[in-house]
Amino acid sequence: MTDKIDLKKARRDYFTAPRSGWQEDTFGPASYLMIDGQGSPGESAEYAAALEALYPLAYATKFFSKQELGRDYVVPPLEGLWWADDRSAYVEPGRRGEWRWTLMLMLPDWIDTAHVDAARASKPALDLSRVRVGALEEGLCLSHLHLGPFAEEAPKLHQLHHDLIPNGGYAFNGEHHEIYLSDPRRTAPAKLKTVLRQPVKRLVSTENKAKYS
Repeated sequence: MTDKIDLKKARRDYFTAPRSGWQEDTFGPASYLMIDGQGSPGESAEYAAALEALYPLAYATKFFSKQELGRDYVVPPLEGLWWADDRSAYVEPGRRGEWRWTLMLMLPDWIDTAHVDAARASKPALDLSRVRVGALEEGLCLSHLHLGPFAEEAPKLHQLHHDLIPNGGYAFNGEHHEIYLSDPRRTAPAKLKTVLRQPVKRLVSTENKAKYS
C-alpha cells in the first residue's frame, strides 16, 4: 500500500489563501462528493441532515479505496458553494434562510463514480441517495483567508462585491465558495480559519491587480 495522501498538503495552493487582501489564482478541475440544500447553516435541519449523509459516504469511500484499491487518503476539509436569488442576502441580517448551498468534500483523482457507488452500497442502513459525485472547475478566482467567526465575513464580502470586483475590472463567474479549515465543534470562534473564494472573469485588462490590500 502506498503512503496515505493528504489532499490539503498535495493541493496546498487550493487549500490556502492570504490573510492580507484578496489574491488572484486559477484552479483547474476537481471531483467532489456533493449534496444540495437551502437554509441557514446554523439553524437548518436540512443542513444537519446533509452533513449526516455526506460524511458517512466520504469515509465509506475512503475505506473502499484503502481496502480495494490499496490507496489511502485523509478526508479533506468541508467546502460549500453558496448563492441566493439576491446576492445582498449574504450581507444583510435576518436573510440566511434565503441561502442555497452545495456542501462538498474533495475526492482524490483516482476515485470515480463506480467506486463511490460501491461504497454507498456498503451502507444499506443509511439513506445516502442525495449525495452525488460532481466536478467543479472554477478557473480564475479571488481568494482570502478569513480568521474569526463566520458572522464576521459579511464586511469582507461586501467589500469584495461592491468594490474589488467592479473596480478591479472583474465580473462574477460562479458561486461564492468557502473552505472550512477548522472544525467549529473544536475551535474557538475567534480562531476559525475559512478560505473565502469567488470565481470571476476579467472584463478589462487588470495589470498589477493580482493582489489587493
